[in-house]
Amino acid sequence: MITVLKTGSYKLIETKWANKILYLDEKAYAWIDSKRIGELLVATHREHDAYFVLSRGAYILYDVKDEDNLTDLQHLELECGTYAWQGYLLLTGLPAGTKKKCRIIPTEQLITGAPYFFPKDTKRSKILNFSVAASKR
Repeated sequence: MITVLKTGSYKLIETKWANKILYLDEKAYAWIDSKRIGELLVATHREHDAYFVLSRGAYILYDVKDEDNLTDLQHLELECGTYAWQGYLLLTGLPAGTKKKCRIIPTEQLITGAPYFFPKDTKRSKILNFSVAASKR
């Protein structure tokens, strides 16, 4: 079963000190590449000045359970071009409450626009409208 948990807009920035910050709507997460454990999202509560905007667009957060060809975890998909998406697995979900960090792993597993989930001719607006409607259920 695929459940849409949240949809919205994101912005990925780089600060003057080469730190990457991911904004999902108004929530900010430092995107850290740790040599020992891989990439992490760490909750941050202060405003960060953008030196560069690396990417921006829509995002969709899914929860996946018992689906063929998909890992049973939360999937974060970021729009990275017209009808193009990059998928990430969140091993423990997004940081929230006392859980300040989570692993984020790039994946080729995509839900948005995938032929087994959406027909090939589905337009971006239909995908996002579907996502918004599904998240309100």
